[in-house]
Amino acid sequence: MWIADQWKDYEVIDCSKGEKLERWGNYILVRPDPQVIWDTPRKDPRWKRKNGHYHRSKKGGGEWEFFDLPGEWQIHYKDLTFNLKPFSFKHTGLFPEQAANWDWFSEKIRLAGRPIKVLNLFAYTGGATLAAAAAGASVTHVDASKGMVNWAKENAISSGLADKPIRWLVDDCVKFVEREIRRGNHYDAIIMDPPSYGRGPKGEIWKIEDAIHPLIRLCTKILSDQPLFFLVNSYTTGLAPAVLTYMIGTELKRFHGHVESQEIGLPVTSSGLVTPLRRLRTLGSIAHVGTPV
Repeated sequence: MWIADQWKDYEVIDCSKGEKLERWGNYILVRPDPQVIWDTPRKDPRWKRKNGHYHRSKKGGGEWEFFDLPGEWQIHYKDLTFNLKPFSFKHTGLFPEQAANWDWFSEKIRLAGRPIKVLNLFAYTGGATLAAAAAGASVTHVDASKGMVNWAKENAISSGLADKPIRWLVDDCVKFVEREIRRGNHYDAIIMDPPSYGRGPKGEIWKIEDAIHPLIRLCTKILSDQPLFFLVNSYTTGLAPAVLTYMIGTELKRFHGHVESQEIGLPVTSSGLVTPLRRLRTLGSIAHVGTPV
């Protein structure tokens, strides 16, 4: 497992009975997590002194209950700054576990010794985009949601990266890749974080079980001759790690890279254990891909 353990402004304090107790900067949130199936005593007093609590509904979805939580605030990861706000389905606009990925590919970009072009698909609020840009890459950021792209731009400004070579695009990711193939454009690295289910800006339906393999195959056509890495994240529990590993390994085998599947997680302060979150798949064609430094 690759652990995102370099945070100062974020912390999983405790987790029990289907929920996590988290510190986001100066604020304490309680949010549901379906993987927290254990029932341990909630001894930390902050379970009762939270600033926000997302209650999941048995009918699906849920709603926030606030206790002196601002509408927006910031947290920092190393030199990056993120603007947070609670919005639908428990999210705050950031997935802290992804810092394990940011550190891993940032080092690869810095050590590449050449200009690196990165394509970030399903790019959300830009955590990976900012990390790659800060490491020296030029980045194309693609997401179907105009609101998410605008949020990512705000994060870039807050991080002092507004003048970095970042292209911000509101577009359907599959159609964008198809156009890049026709245009003959290529990238040295590809990052994607596809949802289990979603819709494009014109109502295009995305279902990961049906769409992920065709998209990986399309993306191989826009990789440069010496790609640095190919990274796919997935929350989807129905896709076993070996499935995506096999797809990436077969579609990118001509690059003679190394493919590895891992979970990434966050340390839990109260127990000293790690809660697993997303699975990681990577390919590195320049050097062996191992655990992040």
